[in-house]
Amino acid sequence: MGGNETSHRMTNEQGREPERSSPPALSPRRGSRKSWVIALVALAIVGSVLVFGILSRLKDEANLRSAVAQTSTPAVSVVQPKRGAPIEELILPGNVQPFISSPIYARTDGYLKKWYFDIGAHVKAGQLLAVIDAPEMDQELAQAKSTLATAQANLELAQITKDRYVTLFAKHAVPQQDRDNAIGTYNADKATVDADQASVQHYAALVSFEKIYAPFDGVITARNTDIGDLINSGSNTAPKTDLFHIVQTDTLRVYVNVPEEYSRGVKPGQTQTDLALAEFPGRRFPGKLVRTAEAINASTRTLLVEIDVSNPTSTALFSGSYAEVHLKIASQNPTYIIPANTLLFRTQDLQVGVVQNGKVLLKDVTPGHDFGNEIEIVAGLADSDRVIVNPSDSLVNGQTVQVVNAKLPGDNPQ
Repeated sequence: MGGNETSHRMTNEQGREPERSSPPALSPRRGSRKSWVIALVALAIVGSVLVFGILSRLKDEANLRSAVAQTSTPAVSVVQPKRGAPIEELILPGNVQPFISSPIYARTDGYLKKWYFDIGAHVKAGQLLAVIDAPEMDQELAQAKSTLATAQANLELAQITKDRYVTLFAKHAVPQQDRDNAIGTYNADKATVDADQASVQHYAALVSFEKIYAPFDGVITARNTDIGDLINSGSNTAPKTDLFHIVQTDTLRVYVNVPEEYSRGVKPGQTQTDLALAEFPGRRFPGKLVRTAEAINASTRTLLVEIDVSNPTSTALFSGSYAEVHLKIASQNPTYIIPANTLLFRTQDLQVGVVQNGKVLLKDVTPGHDFGNEIEIVAGLADSDRVIVNPSDSLVNGQTVQVVNAKLPGDNPQ
C-alpha cells in the first residue's frame, strides 16, 4: 500500500501541469463605484440625445410658425409725415390802383375857354388846368355887387338917422316912437346888407369856379373836353362829364381778395408782401399790408385786404396794372405733407392707415392743398405717426401687419 500511494503521487506529480497564478480578486466597494460611473455616463449620453432631439424639433416648429406667421401677416411700407412749412406763400391776383383817383367836374355853366394840361402831364396842387367862359355868371356877380352897394348906402343913412334920433330923444326933443322907428329902419337895412353881401360871395364863388385847379399833386390820365365845349355844372341835373381825371401815383394801392381759410393769418403790418408784374420779369416790388376789411364777403367768401406799394418815380408802375401778389402767411395750425398714395377713399371720411405696435389704426384726416404726388393734411396726424403706403382696400382697424422698410419702435407684430 505504501508503495502504491507513493507511485500514484509520483504519477500525479509527473502528469500534472504546473498551476497558473490567478489575479487578485477586486474588493466589492471598488467594483460598485465603477458600475455607477458607467451607468451615469450612459444615462448622460441618452439624455443628451433626447434633449438634442427635442430642441431640434422645437426649433423646427418655431421656424415653421414664424414662416407661417410671415406668410399670413401682410407686409407694409410706412412713411413719416413731413411737417408743412411754417410760412406759406400764397399767390393771388391783384389790381394796382392809384392812392387817390379823382374826376374833375365844373361847378359853373359855360363854355371851355382854354385848357393847359393834357394826358400824362404831371401837375402840382393848385395849378390851373382850364378856364371856363361864363359871362352870365359875371353879370350876376356885378348885379349882386350893385345891390350890395345900394343896401350899404341905405344902411349908412339909417345909421345917421338912428344916431340923430337917439341924441334928440335924450334931450326930449323927439317922441320915443320916432326914435324906435329910426332904430328899426337901421336894423332892417343892416340885415339887407348882410343878405346882399352873402349873395355877392355866392356869385363870387361861382365865378371862381370858372378856373379849374388841380386838387393835389398827380398825373392827368384823361381829358374829356376841348375848347368851345359846353360845360354843364356838376351841381345840376343835366348830363355832365368830368373835364379831367387826375390820379396820385407816388403810392399805389393794391386790393386783393384772400380766401377765407387764410384770413386768420393775414395781419396788417406783419404779413410780408411783394408784387410781380409780367412787364418786369424777375423783379419784385415790396409792399406793405396796411388794412383789411375785417369781414368776409358773403358772396365770394374772401377777405378784402389793401397793400400799399411805394412808387416814388411815378414811372415804374402804372395804375390799373394786373399784378401777382405774393403773400407770406404764417400757418395757424401745424400741417403735414404725405404721399397721395397713402390715402384711403371709403364711404367714411378720408382716412389713412397708421401702424402702432404692429397693428393698424385707421385715422380720419382733413386734406389741405393737393400738390399732385403729395397732399397737405391739416388735421388728423401727429409727428410720431407711421403712415402706410399703398394701403390695401381690405385694411381694417386692429389688423396685424409687418413693416418691411423700417425698424421703428412698436412696429414689430406681436
